[in-house]
Amino acid sequence: MNKPATIDFATATAVQIPAAIAHTQALHDLVPGEARDSLLAVHDVLRRELPRGQLATYEAGGGSCSVLPPELLNRSKVTVVDIDEDQVRNNSYADEAILGDVQTYRFGRETFDLVICYNVIEHLPKVDAALLNFRDALKRGGMILIGAPNPRSLSGVVTKYSPHWFHVWFYRHIRGIKDAGLPGEPPFPTFFHPLVSLPRLEAFAAANGLEMIYRREVESPRYPEMRRRKPLFAALVDAGAAVLNAVLPRGTDVRRGDYHVILRKS
Repeated sequence: MNKPATIDFATATAVQIPAAIAHTQALHDLVPGEARDSLLAVHDVLRRELPRGQLATYEAGGGSCSVLPPELLNRSKVTVVDIDEDQVRNNSYADEAILGDVQTYRFGRETFDLVICYNVIEHLPKVDAALLNFRDALKRGGMILIGAPNPRSLSGVVTKYSPHWFHVWFYRHIRGIKDAGLPGEPPFPTFFHPLVSLPRLEAFAAANGLEMIYRREVESPRYPEMRRRKPLFAALVDAGAAVLNAVLPRGTDVRRGDYHVILRKS
């Protein structure tokens, strides 16, 4: 995951990744629910809209697994840029991994067919700079896939205003991820730049030559995870969300804690 930069990465380091079996566990890690359904719909859009043949794919912030379906990953030359050395080291499917900051690292113009920025922009203090770098690196007609938390949701507000130690506690004790918070492991500190808000992201994209061809807000996968692992705790959270939904404007659902969008370069 790309975390906020504190040093100058103008001279980033390229790390060659040895050949390995590609990890495509991201979909399987999502419990059945809206987020998983949306990611499957994203896969269908990418299969339909991406060019045939070999793809040049840039993963902005790359962990140990890919959100691409195997048939797309297998015909992609994948370049990863991440500011976290452990994340770079843990990536075993990229053809090239670069230790650098996605907000400042620049590729040649029209280099990539696809940019993936999944669970990353909420960690960036300069989302606008990162998005413009992505756009410039895209070929005409190329696409940016963004997955991010909705800062206006219940989980988004809690994440934004709670201390990082609480995030680690939640990952370890509610989600059951024992390595949470260790070097190279989520959760990472969040920033929540204003452009993480979906309406602002859409307006910024439109003003900068990027058409939003897919947009879906989904219930955070944390809800079905909690219902499965911690049913009593989940019932309390669901009850609180229902109360908030009842008093907020009609049509609001504070459970919609995540979104997927696909932007296409015109």
